[in-house]
Amino acid sequence: MKKLFFTAIFLIPTLAAWSGELTLTGSTDKAVPLYQPGEKMVFSVRLLDDSKPVAGKNLKWKRSGDDAKSESGDAVSSATEPLSLSTALNKPGFVRIEVWAVDEKGQPLLDAKKKPIRFDGGAGVEPEKLDSIPEPVDFDAYWVAQKAKLAQVPLKFTLTEIPVSNPSYVGYDVKIDCAGGKPVSGCLTKPKNAPPKSLPAKMVFHGYGVQSALPDCETNTLTLVINAHGIENGKDAAYYKDLAEGALKLYCYNTDDNAKPETCYFTGMFLRVMRGLEFLKAQPEWNGKDLMAAGGSQGGFQAIAATALDKNVTRCQIYVPWCCDLGGSTLGRQKGTGPNWVAGLGYFDTVNMAKRIQCETNIIAGLGDYVSPPCGVSILYNHLKGPKSLALLQGKTHSDTPHTPQDLQKIISTTQKIILTNH
Repeated sequence: MKKLFFTAIFLIPTLAAWSGELTLTGSTDKAVPLYQPGEKMVFSVRLLDDSKPVAGKNLKWKRSGDDAKSESGDAVSSATEPLSLSTALNKPGFVRIEVWAVDEKGQPLLDAKKKPIRFDGGAGVEPEKLDSIPEPVDFDAYWVAQKAKLAQVPLKFTLTEIPVSNPSYVGYDVKIDCAGGKPVSGCLTKPKNAPPKSLPAKMVFHGYGVQSALPDCETNTLTLVINAHGIENGKDAAYYKDLAEGALKLYCYNTDDNAKPETCYFTGMFLRVMRGLEFLKAQPEWNGKDLMAAGGSQGGFQAIAATALDKNVTRCQIYVPWCCDLGGSTLGRQKGTGPNWVAGLGYFDTVNMAKRIQCETNIIAGLGDYVSPPCGVSILYNHLKGPKSLALLQGKTHSDTPHTPQDLQKIISTTQKIILTNH
């Protein structure tokens, strides 16, 4: 019954508020939370109020992992000793530790942002040995065929000038003809009067959802931001809400469509990714050598595909990448929030795309992110062929990061290294 309680705890309609500034922080007995198979892991979790330990508050905890084992329990916070949780994992993978602060009725306390006060983190065992299931035997042939379909559509586009925040830049709403039934739809920005062949280029992709692309005036850069669906930009909120609740509701989650790559939603998405890159490279201001792909979550998923499918991409910068190791659920690993595994998804899985990437790739992800679990992100990292960095941050979930931008910048600049950190 405890396991069911923890699964349902956030479905309770009324949640307890907390007027203070409580936080839950956690770390392991190793500065770098990497362990050997079977080695004891000790997690220490403290409830703090303005960095000072708080006593007498009820806590709930849960342990899960890539060994399909689960435990849960209750505790009370102490001003002198942290909550100590010991566990182990007997094979390569990750353990997940979750702790919630709750009231006397077991309802989670909320912080000032109305989010549960919780710690979500973990530790890894030999992540360098992790691998996914075999890729489709015709993976490359499929994408050669898709590129051939794209080549049959002339590179035609329309540019409509739009206002941007930086007066030194010019911005355009862009529509680009594309295979797959929908155009590429995005925003192009560039410095005014930039000479030909003078600018690096960057393509930016969106996370999951239905939204407009927005102009991004990145310093001295030719930047294209596209929405994921080939829809109109700059419409009112009702336009995107109607799509999200109608034609694009649960897009990419149809198991029957995903059984074959030709009917999978991601094929059209990746065709738009490739066509967007073709358009960007055709701009006279591009310097012909520097081309970055970037995005977070589904945006990271698209950026990895961009880098794998277009060898002109010279750097890939991604954050909490989605749809890594989709087939790992067949091996008993903890599943993220991507679509349920069927064979057609193997043509889009980031771990298979990564095998085709040789340029510099930098990744930031979380040890507590189970939208994009650390196991799958590690497999993505393992398959990258070029200079690379992976920062798996303790206490980081898909949407929350307890670290400063300066810390992240230091981590992301490190190459050829996997970094797991408690700090």
